[in-house]
Amino acid sequence: MPKAHLRASTALVVALTSAVPASAQDGGFLGYIYSTDGKRDLAIGTATPTTVVEDEEIKDRQAGTVGELIDSIPSVDVVNGRTPHGASVLIRGYGAVPGTYGTDNKILILDDGATVGSEELYRISTQLFTDPLLYRSVEVKRGTIGSFEYGSGVVGGVILTESKNASDFTDGEPGFRFAETIEASSNGDGFTSSSTLAWQPSENLELLANYTSRKLGNYDNADGKEIKQTGGFTPTWLIKGKYTFGQDDSQSLTFSHKKTVSNENNISYNSQDPTSSFGRVNRDTESKISALKYTYQPGSDLVDLNVELTYSDQVINNEPAPGNTSTSGLYTAQHRYETLKLTTKNTSRFDTGIISHNATYGVELQKRTRATASNAPGGTDNRLAVFVINEMDFGNGLTLTPALRWEKSRVKADYRSYTPAQQAQLRALGEEFESEAFMGGLSAEYEWTNGFRVFGSAAYTEAMPIIDDLPEISTRSGAATYGGEMATTEKSRTFEFGAAYAGTDVFTAGDNFSIKGNVYQTNTWDFTSLRNVERAETSGFELEASYGLENGLYFDLAGEISQGREYYSNPQTASDLTSTNDTLPWRFLSGDSLRLTLGKKWEEKLDLSWEVVHTAAFTQNYSGFTVTNIPNPGSGTSWRDKRKVPSSTLHNLRATFRPKSGVFEGTEMRFGIENAFNESHTPALSTFDAPGRNVKFSLTKVF
Repeated sequence: MPKAHLRASTALVVALTSAVPASAQDGGFLGYIYSTDGKRDLAIGTATPTTVVEDEEIKDRQAGTVGELIDSIPSVDVVNGRTPHGASVLIRGYGAVPGTYGTDNKILILDDGATVGSEELYRISTQLFTDPLLYRSVEVKRGTIGSFEYGSGVVGGVILTESKNASDFTDGEPGFRFAETIEASSNGDGFTSSSTLAWQPSENLELLANYTSRKLGNYDNADGKEIKQTGGFTPTWLIKGKYTFGQDDSQSLTFSHKKTVSNENNISYNSQDPTSSFGRVNRDTESKISALKYTYQPGSDLVDLNVELTYSDQVINNEPAPGNTSTSGLYTAQHRYETLKLTTKNTSRFDTGIISHNATYGVELQKRTRATASNAPGGTDNRLAVFVINEMDFGNGLTLTPALRWEKSRVKADYRSYTPAQQAQLRALGEEFESEAFMGGLSAEYEWTNGFRVFGSAAYTEAMPIIDDLPEISTRSGAATYGGEMATTEKSRTFEFGAAYAGTDVFTAGDNFSIKGNVYQTNTWDFTSLRNVERAETSGFELEASYGLENGLYFDLAGEISQGREYYSNPQTASDLTSTNDTLPWRFLSGDSLRLTLGKKWEEKLDLSWEVVHTAAFTQNYSGFTVTNIPNPGSGTSWRDKRKVPSSTLHNLRATFRPKSGVFEGTEMRFGIENAFNESHTPALSTFDAPGRNVKFSLTKVF
C-alpha cells in the first residue's frame, strides 16, 4: 500500500479513537444504514464500502441523468455525465474505456435486478439514460468484496437501482394518488415532466404507472460556447405492481417494466466526441427492462426466498445522416443486446455454538444474445453461477463474512450474416469457447461498545470472456481479426482496510456524528479489454462523514485520493515513458477530490445547503487529447496523449421548501444553482467541457 494512503488511514484511526467517548453508543448506531441529519445516510454496519442515494437526495439534486446523480459518490467518475447518451461510468478507475468502448465489464449495473450495459460496443458508450426520477434509491458498492452475490469480474463495483413503488406515494394505505413533478433548467433550456399514478385497491395490492418526459438541449460551457451533442429527448415510462398473499402475508409477487427511447439526428457516430472524424449518423435507441420477483418469508429463520426473472433488451439503430456518403458498416449498424437472467437465492439464519450465521446462497442462470453488426460480433453468452455469502457473528464484536462464487460460461458465435468466405476465415480463428472460474473473498469487522469499528477485506475475481472477444471482420482490412487468444479471463485481487464510527451526543448534547474511511489496493492482470496492457495497480483512500446538530445545522463530507500505474507487455523505448520504458500512470483515474456540504434544516419545512466540490490538478494520460503526444506501446501508428487538468472548485446552492399551510400546502419546491460562480473546467476523463452556471427549479405535488 502506498505510504500516503497508509498515513491517511492511520490518521483516521487515531482521530476516531481519541474523539469517541464511551457513552457515544447510546442510541447512536441504527443498523446497516446510519441515519444522519444531512443529505445522505451512511452505511456503517458493513465491511463493504457502500453509498446509497435515496429518494429525497435524488429529488434535491434535480439530476438530469443517472450520471449526474452518482458522481457525488467517492471514487465514482462519469465521463460526460450531463449527456444522456454519451456518458460512461467508472468506479475506482474501472468500468469504461472512454473514447473507445462503453464498458470494460469491470463494474456491474443492475436495474431492478436486471443486468444492463452494452459491453464493448464501439464508440457508442454505455447508453445508461433511464430517467433518475423513476428510482427510489441508487446504491453503489465499491470494490470487489460486495459483488459475489451479483456477478463475476467486478473490480470497480456494483450499481444497484430500485424503481419506485405505489406505496411510496400512498404510504401503504388503500387509496389513489396522483403525483406530478415539473423541472426546468436554464443551461440548455431543459424541461421535465414526470407523472405518476399510484393505486392501492387494498393493503395487499399496489399498482403504479409513470411517464417521464425529459428534454435537455445542448448546454453552454462557462465561456458561453454551445457544446454540441450534449442534449436529447428521452421519454421513459414505467409500470409496476406488487401483490402480497399467503398466510400472514408471507408471499409477494412484484412485476415491473420500463422503457426508454431516444432519437438523435445528424450526430457524430462517436457519442463521446462531436468533432470526431467519424461520420455523422441518425441514431434511434430503445431500452426495455422487465423484472418479475417472487418472495417467500414464512416466518422461519431458515427460509427467506427470493426468485427473480429479469429481461433487458437494448436496440440501437444507426443510419447515415444526410451528407454522409460513406459505405462503412459502422453507419448502418443495427445493434441489439438481450439478456435473460434467472436468480434463485435464499437467506438462512441459524446458530452453531457461539456463532450466529446469516447465510445467503443461490443459483444464477443467464443468457445474453447479441446480433451481429459492424465491429460487433454476434453470438450468445450462456452462464451458470453458484454463490454463497455467510455473515458469521461471534457475539463479541467480531464478524467474519466469507463469500464464494463459481461461474461457468459458454460463448458461441453467430456467423450467419457473413459470406461463406468470411465464415471460413472466422471459424479458422474460433467459433466458441468455454470458461469457468472460482472466486471469492473474506471480510472482517470488529465493533467496540463505544460505536467505533474497524474492518478489512481481501477478494479475488475473474471477468469471463464476452461476445466481443469472438473473432470479427475488420471494417478496414476486410480480414478476420481478434482470434481465440483474446478468450481468457481477466483477473483481479483487492485488499481493503478501514474504520468507522457512529454515535450521538458526541461533541455536544443532541448532535449526530458518523464517519467512515477506507484504503484499498487493487491488482488486475491478463487484460483483454485493453491492448498491450499486461497488468495494472491502483490504490486509493475514500472518506464519508456527516455531522448534525439539534438546531438543524449539518455538514456532509465525501472525498477520495487515488493513484495507479499500468504495465505493458510490449514496451517501447520513448523518453516520455519511465526509465523502465514499460509503465505509465493508469489512464482511467481522475483527480483527487473533496466535497463539503453545509446545510440548515428547519424541521420538514425548509432545507438550505451550500455544496463545495474541489478537484485537485491532475495529469491525465488518456486517448483522445492532443497536448503532448507519447507513443502507445505496441500500436505503431496510434498515440497516447496526456493533458494537464487544472484544479477546480465548484459551488452548488440548493433549497427545498415544503409549505405547511395555504394554497401550496403539500407541495415541494426545489431551487438550485449549479456552478454558481460559472467556473470553466473540463473534468478528467470527459471529452466535453462541463456546463457553466445552471439554474434549476422543480415543483412536486401529490394529489
